[in-house]
Amino acid sequence: MKTMKVGNILVDNAMFTLIAGPCVIESESQVMEVASRMKDITGLLGIPFIFKSSFDKANRTSVSAYRGPGINEGLRILKRVKDELGIPVVTDIHEPYHARVTAEVVDMLQIPAFLCRQTDLLVAAAETGLPVNIKKAQFLSAMDMKNVITKVEESGNENILLCERGNTFGYNNLVVDMTNIIEMKKFGYPVVFDATHSVQKPGGNGTSTGGNREYVEHLAKAAIAVGADVLFMEVHENPDHAKSDGPNMVKLDEIEVILKKLIKIYKAVHDVESIRYSH
Repeated sequence: MKTMKVGNILVDNAMFTLIAGPCVIESESQVMEVASRMKDITGLLGIPFIFKSSFDKANRTSVSAYRGPGINEGLRILKRVKDELGIPVVTDIHEPYHARVTAEVVDMLQIPAFLCRQTDLLVAAAETGLPVNIKKAQFLSAMDMKNVITKVEESGNENILLCERGNTFGYNNLVVDMTNIIEMKKFGYPVVFDATHSVQKPGGNGTSTGGNREYVEHLAKAAIAVGADVLFMEVHENPDHAKSDGPNMVKLDEIEVILKKLIKIYKAVHDVESIRYSH
């Protein structure tokens, strides 16, 4: 796997990296609280940490759903996280013009799953030179991501991460094929597993997305076991009252226990690998 630098951390084989934060920026105080607590937890556990939250959720189920504070206010808040807490930050972009402006603040850009085939968006993100986390669309196979990778590479950027987040399985349901992680790792780039969006029920609540957060821990364990390099988990202090993706976000008070279990699995798998390759 290619070692990737995101801000002041390395994405490598020493430990899995965690990308985490509220789905959308609800308030400045909330973002600072979650980011601060996650910094403390991951620092204690020795997990490289990148903070994530969105300034705009452009693909909400309902036109009246909360989308976020917008790009200017959102980037101001993310810059405060980066400057005051010393944490690398990532956010998603939806339009090509977002790339250059957002790159002035964040350490990594994220391409939403629905938009991973949008050539202009990929090229604009690549041209910033920042690492680009590309979510695999719900309708694509792992092998289909080769064409996506080529668009970014041929735009002069090989700082790529590939993200598994489940595939459409009938109506309002997703299923995770863990072999997608194995297949995408063959491209030589770090592979991310999005444990919270993978348990979504898209549009499952009629005018909003449903989900099953009780499955997050189990899928994350499986992803670590098959070789995911990075875990993506959206966390919230009170998911049942979140303005976006509440049903599938992890409770902030529960994340430390989950991470401790995942560390044990990661170390066990890598210990076995080191024994296998030493003989």
